[in-house]
This record gives sequence, C-alpha cells and structure tokens, in this order.
Amino acid sequence: MGLYDYTFYDLINRNAVMHGDRMCWQEIDDGRTLTFAEYKTRVDLLATGLRQAGIDKGDRIGVLGKNSLEFFLVYGAAAALGAIVLPINWRLSADEVCYNLNDCQPKILFADAEYQEMMDGKRAALPSIAAVYNLKGDLGNAGKFAALLDVADGFAPVEVASTDGFVIIHTAAVAGRPRGALLSHGNVLSADLHFSYYMAITPRDVHLNLLPLFHVAGLFMATSSFHAGAMNVNMSKFEAKSAAKLIQEKKIGLMFDFPPILDTLLKAAVDEHIDLTSLRAVVGLGTPEAIDRYHAETHGSYYCMYGQTETSCLTTMGKYRDRPGSAGQTVMLADVRLVDEHDRPVPKGSVGEITVKGPMVFKGYWGLPEDNAYTFREGWHHTGDLGRFDADGYLFYAGRKAEKELIKPGGENVYPAEVEKVILLHPAVAKTVVIGVPDPKWKEGIKAVCQLHEGQKLTAAELIRFVGERIASFKKPQYVEFVEALPARNDGSIDREQVKSQYGKG
Repeated sequence: MGLYDYTFYDLINRNAVMHGDRMCWQEIDDGRTLTFAEYKTRVDLLATGLRQAGIDKGDRIGVLGKNSLEFFLVYGAAAALGAIVLPINWRLSADEVCYNLNDCQPKILFADAEYQEMMDGKRAALPSIAAVYNLKGDLGNAGKFAALLDVADGFAPVEVASTDGFVIIHTAAVAGRPRGALLSHGNVLSADLHFSYYMAITPRDVHLNLLPLFHVAGLFMATSSFHAGAMNVNMSKFEAKSAAKLIQEKKIGLMFDFPPILDTLLKAAVDEHIDLTSLRAVVGLGTPEAIDRYHAETHGSYYCMYGQTETSCLTTMGKYRDRPGSAGQTVMLADVRLVDEHDRPVPKGSVGEITVKGPMVFKGYWGLPEDNAYTFREGWHHTGDLGRFDADGYLFYAGRKAEKELIKPGGENVYPAEVEKVILLHPAVAKTVVIGVPDPKWKEGIKAVCQLHEGQKLTAAELIRFVGERIASFKKPQYVEFVEALPARNDGSIDREQVKSQYGKG
C-alpha cells in the first residue's frame, strides 16, 4: 500500500471511519446485519484466520456459493491479504467447476453445503485445494467458517498495490475453453466510481443485491454501493414476488437488470399490489417494453450500458431516454476507439470493432500470454464486439466479430463453439451450428441447427437433455431444428451466415 496506491481494503478502512455505525449489509434469508465498522472488524479477523491457514499474497481463494454475507467477507479479507478471489458460477456442471478451479489453482475453497455435495468425489481431481470451508451460515460438513474468525485481534496489513490482482472471473468459453479474466483493485474501484457517478449513488441509497457475486455486474453493483456508503440488501437467489416486497419494505432504490428480471418484477408488483416507486435507478440490458413499463410505473431512470468482464463491466453508459436503442456514451475514465480489421479508426457512423483503454481494462487472461498479446495489440483492449458511434458519441452495439460469436440468454455469455462441441458428442449428430435467435423471455435464445448421420433419429427434447447433462443448463439450446443438409461454401465448410439467414428467426 504505497503512497499512491488505493485498494479495496483501503476503502474498507475509510468507510469504517466515514460510515462506521451505518448499515452496510443485510441478509434477507436470516436477518443478519453488519455496520461498516463491524464489516471491517470481521474482515480483519477473517484475513488473520486465512493467513494462519496458509493464504499469502497472490494466492487464489475459490468460492462456490450463492450470495451471502460470508461471500462478501471473503472479498474483503482477500483484499486485505493481497489474495485473489476466484468466484465460481454455481450454475456450471461439476466438470466445468473443476476446469475453472484447476485453471487458477486455489489453495482453499469456500462452498455452500449443496455444492459440497455436488463436488463429492471430485477432490482427487483438484490437487491444488488443501482445504474446503463452509460458506453461507457455516452450513455443511467442511471446515468451519467461524473457526477462521476465532483469532486474536490485531491484523497486520500487507503491502498491496492498486495494480495487484483482486478477482478472477471466467468468461464464456471462446473456442470451447473458458478464460479467467484477472481484475485488479484499481479495476474494481474504477467501476465503483463510474456506477456511483452515473447513478448518483449516495449513503442514503439501498441496493437490492440480487445478481450473483460471481458475475461482474453483481459484484460491482455491490462494491459500488459499499463504496458510496449505501446499504446492500442481499438476496441469495432472485424471486420476483419476494424482490418486489423487499423493494417496497426497504425503500430500495438501485438494482441491476438482466432479462427477464425487470419484466417479472413489474408483473409481480401488479399482481400483488406492491409499490415500486422507490426504485429510482435501474441499470442493465432490459427489453424496450420492460423499460417503458418501468418508466411509466415508477418514474425512475433506466440506464443502458455496454461493457464486458474485461472492462470491469462498464465501457459506455447513459440514461435510456437520452438515446433509446443506444448503449450510452463513453464513461468518464475510458477512451473508446472503433477500428477496422487493420486497427485503423473508422469514420463516425461506420461500424468497427470496439477497442478500449483506461483504468477499467483488466490485467489479462490468467496463464494465457498469447491470448493477452492478441487482445492487447496496438496498446488497446480489443473486445471482439462491433459498434458504431452516432454524431453525438452514443454507442450502438452491432454484434460480435465472426471470431467471437456470442449468444447472451438473460445476460449470461454463451459461445456457440462450446455448445456445438457438446452436441457433436451425440452419436446421431453429424454436423451442427448453434446460433442466437429472438426469445420473448430471455431476449436472446439458443438454437441448434443439426444435420444427423444417415439413418439416425433424434428428437429435440432428447438432444436438449443430452446437452444439459454435460454443461451448465443455461447453455443448452431452447430450440432445435433438424435439417437434411446444412448450407455449405464452395470449399465444403459450413456457411454459418447462411444458417443464420435461413434459420435465425426463431
């Protein structure tokens, strides 16, 4: 912690002084609460306990569990130690979880009881993990979370720089392989300041923490609210009726939205006669219909955005009403340039690849120097996304480059190559192309267009079940279409653009 450094742990210390007796966290499941001063005390105890358990600066700490007070404490303790949190998507299959853990080799793993059961029998496949601890509520058969807090006061801080790694979040499986994006303390604090500035977050605000803390949007909305001295009201899992009642009861003003969250929330409010007018600011990727209903029923502001894990969630942001259909304007601490295939800037109004530089750009993919060199070529982070600027600098998203096709069902990232790889394991399938199609619930759905081996039979339900048994359920197709032959180019390869054109309407 040098003279010019500022880390998430520095923020914890600052807020313990600035907002000491104010509430920083409330658990809805069991009613537990912590003030900012109490949070710092728990963080220091946990950091001491983790140090005694063998965690040093730079070590990874795996977390496999739903949102909880303990989960957020792990983030704080890791920041104090200079350790790196590796949050795992609990929607993944056991084999996918093992891949992400082995990719980053954490020393210890915190896990909810239900995921301890899921991982039974996998310990031999996870050689780096020396110990497993209970997470939420200290439930489970692993090491006791409370034991890590049962230590003497007097934590001795570690020298940690703002450029040091803080969290690794695995992105979607480009080319069939997830990549761990390493984010620094500076990245996290940059995101905090951007969310706080654009959404005008103050200590008077209450944030509904409903997106998972393994997701960059869930994590950074929680840290942004904490940074501003606001309170996080934590849901371990989203349920529309319960969330609507919480908004009315706790006067919640902030939340992040991925389809169909806002739509189902508004419906529940109407069905149950619940008042949502305290919800003054929502940010996300909602449908125009849901956004218009939100504006009409609450008179709040909906913020549109563009970003990715690699840019600490935010690259552009703005009020939806300022330029409907856009992703807002470039955030305060970013520089965005749209370029052609040769990294030459394109004229305003033309489509180009979105490239970014600034303190929100991640440190790189864990253990992948060649990928990093390619991604950071010419001194810019190349997102793989396409966009265009209008005359006023509003960004309009224009899809993915062919090399990085991506489907986003309900805010999750799914690469077609990963799903295709699993589909082709089925002995009846000869060829397949997976594409994104319009979906009324998830905004974008996953469709598999399949050519079977001659003489083979297969139903859509059978194929969907086959895929869902091998990878996370959110990656399985919602739609399947069997064709006699997939469109081909002159060289015999599949013509993906023709597949999209012919079969991409739904």
